[in-house]
Amino acid sequence: MEETKKKIKIIQTKSIVDERKKAKLTIKALGLGRPNYYVIKNDTPQIRGMIEKVKHLVKVEEVK
Repeated sequence: MEETKKKIKIIQTKSIVDERKKAKLTIKALGLGRPNYYVIKNDTPQIRGMIEKVKHLVKVEEVK
């Protein structure tokens, strides 16, 4: 039986206007762009690493 992938909801909470270029590119790579936008992604180490780099701009919730 295949285990179902855990999903996480990533919500952008702050603007990227005054952020460094790397943070802006990471937000875009996550599929975000404006405050209060959100995406639902698989919970992978790669996504978690991206979230860690912009944790001051986003909020993460587990999706059931």
